[in-house]
Amino acid sequence: MTQTEKTAAVGKVLAVCTSPAKGTQKNEVPEIVLKEDWGIEGDAHAGKWHRQVSLLSFEKIEEFRQRGAEVDFGAFGENLVVEGFDFRTLPVGTRFRINDALLEMTQIGKECHTHCAIHKIMGDCIMPREGVFAKVLRGGTVRPGDSVEQLYLEPDRPFTAAIITLSDKGSRGEREDKSGPLIRSMLEEQGYEVVETLLLPDERAQLEYHLKRISDQRQVNLLITTGGTGFSARDITPEATIAVCDRMATGIAEAMRYYSLQITPRAMLSRQTSGIRKKTLIVNLPGSPKACREDLEFILPVLKHGLGILRGTDGECGTDAAAPAHKH
Repeated sequence: MTQTEKTAAVGKVLAVCTSPAKGTQKNEVPEIVLKEDWGIEGDAHAGKWHRQVSLLSFEKIEEFRQRGAEVDFGAFGENLVVEGFDFRTLPVGTRFRINDALLEMTQIGKECHTHCAIHKIMGDCIMPREGVFAKVLRGGTVRPGDSVEQLYLEPDRPFTAAIITLSDKGSRGEREDKSGPLIRSMLEEQGYEVVETLLLPDERAQLEYHLKRISDQRQVNLLITTGGTGFSARDITPEATIAVCDRMATGIAEAMRYYSLQITPRAMLSRQTSGIRKKTLIVNLPGSPKACREDLEFILPVLKHGLGILRGTDGECGTDAAAPAHKH
């Protein structure tokens, strides 16, 4: 039995629910069949993406019922109603074993763009903030009454990452995004799991929204942006980054500028910054593929130590073989 197969806590499935079409209420069924890297057979939300199965705590449903709501299981759009877990307190990456099936939590909460019938009646819905989503790592059959085992996280699990490219022309299809794929390739070569990539116009509100969403809901360890760090009036990446961060980590950006100045004096014109939102490190890279490669080659050897400290798997006084030992 591997470390990820060791049980940390146990809950119980109280209901399993499916719906044949998106946007419709889910209904209780006697059992569901989970298919690896797909989801629930016959459910509308199955597919090759990160939100294959939705889970909701029975205790949260009961709290909602105490406020006068008459709701059946499945009414919030959840596939699994589980007793014994407060899902929102668990980190993304948590795994659950149910019989032979293995699920990995991929997202906490979701955006509710069109209010459901419950929200229209009660003025609230718990799924957007209390529900979680998972992907199927191993298939199996699940029925009400089955035990749900929360498994310990491996301390040496891969770091997760997301990449956002900022480009007005790229978002309109007028220019190929070469920086985003390059960054992805370099991260994957270093063992990162890239869970999301986006190509956005240089719009501050849109960028801030996705920086918050990816940091809060997907809880990636590293979020890299490329583009929007120059002097143009449309270059708003640093401002958006500063606005969403809880703490700044300007040493990373300063180090990249110092390194780049040894290559070109124009590096002094870069306004890139870096900071931390909760447990996600956000790093701005320039828009040029050449500059992205140079910056990543410089920072990646030491970056994992900082990410380990953020997620609690590295000690504050650890050192990296690629860097001289010093106190933080």
